[in-house]
Amino acid sequence: MQKPLKDAITICKTILRNGYDAHIINAPLHERLLPNAKHPAVDLASEADTETLFKLFPKAERITEGRAIAGMEQDGVLYRFYPLVEEDSSHPELSLLRITPTLIEQLDDEDRRTLRLVGFGEPEPSHDRYEGFRDVKDGVISLVGLPDETLRHNYLLAVRALRFAANFDLPIEPNTWMAIVRASTRVLDYASDADIMDEWRKVSAEALYRFVQLMFDAHILQGLIPEVAALTCVRQKRNESGEEETVFAHTLACMRHYPEEDFHYDWLGTMAMMFHDVGKLYTGEYAGEEWSFYQHHRVGAKVTRKILRRLHFSAEDIDLLSHLVKHHMHFKFMLTDRGIRRFKALDEYPRLIAMARAEVKARDGSSTSFNHNMKYLERADTPEQMLEPLLNGNEIMEATRLKPGPLVGIIRDALLQAQIAGDVTDADSARHFVCNYAKKAG
Repeated sequence: MQKPLKDAITICKTILRNGYDAHIINAPLHERLLPNAKHPAVDLASEADTETLFKLFPKAERITEGRAIAGMEQDGVLYRFYPLVEEDSSHPELSLLRITPTLIEQLDDEDRRTLRLVGFGEPEPSHDRYEGFRDVKDGVISLVGLPDETLRHNYLLAVRALRFAANFDLPIEPNTWMAIVRASTRVLDYASDADIMDEWRKVSAEALYRFVQLMFDAHILQGLIPEVAALTCVRQKRNESGEEETVFAHTLACMRHYPEEDFHYDWLGTMAMMFHDVGKLYTGEYAGEEWSFYQHHRVGAKVTRKILRRLHFSAEDIDLLSHLVKHHMHFKFMLTDRGIRRFKALDEYPRLIAMARAEVKARDGSSTSFNHNMKYLERADTPEQMLEPLLNGNEIMEATRLKPGPLVGIIRDALLQAQIAGDVTDADSARHFVCNYAKKAG
């Protein structure tokens, strides 16, 4: 072994003894290149930052050659320090740095073509959220360099590209898109669920439906939340005209409509909309040439809870989303006063109303029941005894022995007013009141 490499090993051991990983980058290639080098140099990869290197090696200096972070001259040999790849979501092979820009410069053209090395001609990393991406001023979302190679350094960039595309409503550059699709399984292998969901939470509520569609198209959703992706295989009637659609398409339409009106920033409510029909995957039954999904809301709440635990949501958010899924059907049916009161007693009922509104818009269906419930919602703050008399028309006629006619309606209205005034409080006093009123009326 040549002396520069032996000295490089000594340098690596010094770094290792101080608690940082280090290794010689591609020692066999150095062995081949050093004898003919005009300016002998050895490239090292180190986990230590520049400040630590300066403390360990007082002769070291900051350099900007290629991607090196520091250099040190010793016995006529330049030792360059490169940072180790630290992204948890990078390809495993990148944990062992094999090539550097300075080594590439020493190779002949045939070696370069054989090795097919890419990705080192890019600018220095900027360490901001757009690192790894070209400027969006071109109107597309595009990874720098060769997209496949860029993704190998951090597969989480695939999810981030989808986030940018959804939030900015921009297309993804074709080569970048193909790289994301090719890397879909590795995204799930090397990027943690927690990191993926951290990117997901940065998608605006109004862009979530686009993001979920992109996640599905890139074949990432199928591995992350297969229960939702499988809704593409479940079909249902879209409206009374008999049109059909997939439950997944309906889900995306609901997610698009939910943030409208007063819920523009409601990320959790929009996420609940994504899960609201997940129970249909488990409850679907085909009979009489129609699909039915009885109790899908209750089953869906349990499935939602399981999924959110797997994705490391907080206990508070899990309870909220499961609650919204479980009760999202309440406002879809024409409710009585009593039904409206029970509905309004539910937690998060404004969100449940927004979910019902989104479903009506998504189906282009009738809004009769929804409008009826909205009108009755205003009556829910009125005391119950002020809404309906204690005796209906038939009971009034039975108590007074009157025949059907205008007088029965007059007595009914008078009974309601007596209830409001507190003069009538129960069924017995109500019968006494209507009998006396009938006698006075002749």
